[in-house]
Amino acid sequence: MKLLIISDIHGNKEALDAVMAVPHDDVICLGDIVDYGPSPGECIDLLREQDIPAIRGNHDNAVAFGMECGCGYEYKHLSLATREYTTDILNDMQMEFLRALPMNLERTENGIKLYFAHGSPLSFYDYIKPDTPEETIKELIKEVDADVLFIGHSHLPFIRTVGDMILVNPGSVGQPRDGDIRASCAVFDTDTLQAEIVRTEYDMESVFGKIRKNMPHADELISILKRGK
Repeated sequence: MKLLIISDIHGNKEALDAVMAVPHDDVICLGDIVDYGPSPGECIDLLREQDIPAIRGNHDNAVAFGMECGCGYEYKHLSLATREYTTDILNDMQMEFLRALPMNLERTENGIKLYFAHGSPLSFYDYIKPDTPEETIKELIKEVDADVLFIGHSHLPFIRTVGDMILVNPGSVGQPRDGDIRASCAVFDTDTLQAEIVRTEYDMESVFGKIRKNMPHADELISILKRGK
């Protein structure tokens, strides 16, 4: 089975549509469906309508419960401003969807134990990055009984092996920050245990138009998407 892993959509429906076109048998979302982008409601609706399992990211939590998102100082003003925009346009059903998201998911495929988290198994605020020291990662994953761990949050795609565990970060669908402006996702083959990072282009001009029309800090938000960082 080819499992499509998506994360950090951030209200970018055009990017979400693009990655959903990547061939797959099943799909799981690692959270941060909302904030920063112009179409959070449409992204939630797609996940709901297609019954896609999703977990709660720090931005989903902030919007759903009016809490701090834990962002770094360079993005905090954008998060606060776009969170107000997001909260204003989401309907009750969409807000309830965010509130009901679980903190993590587990499943077994072909005898392979899979674990899905946003930041780390311990917290959606934790970062596991491509250069995070192995000892730090081991501390964050020590309570997890899994063969493969899927995580998001950093917007930096990578595939690593730590001990006996494979770690896969699909990068960000709607807010890439690794210098590549294309939407990012991952495909994991549960038969071969091979993971692949997949990048795909999307209609950025459409997203820019929506941002300019509707959102605060439009120039800054567009600049991040244009630079991919």
